Amino acid sequence: MAGKIVADQLEHSTAGSLDTQFVVNGSAKAWERHNASHSLNSSFNVSSIADNGTGDTTVTYSNALSAATQVIGGSAGNEDGNECVILSNSRAASTTTTHRYVVGDSGGTYRDRAVNATLVHGDLA
Repeated sequence: MAGKIVADQLEHSTAGSLDTQFVVNGSAKAWERHNASHSLNSSFNVSSIADNGTGDTTVTYSNALSAATQVIGGSAGNEDGNECVILSNSRAASTTTTHRYVVGDSGGTYRDRAVNATLVHGDLA
């Protein structure tokens, strides 16, 4: 039998309290970090990533979101400090189980970078 905890607020002895709605609604529902060869370094609620070509990645979630209107953030760069930006996360429409994004340099050229990461905010299905 599965257990259940019902709480409207979390309280820390010295740091104060927080309504649980912020934990449920404000926590990332998926995140991933991968290298230039598209090997996952670490992740949460991500079943796989796909290399669609230079600088182009699709992330697939383990558990679906309730809508395809999630908020996606991310970063990319090289360990030597050579920065890069995520140019777009709308190259292909996000779904309840995936998002796709491209990484490029300031000139708009797609690049594979040593460190890549995205996080997803939304509601789980």
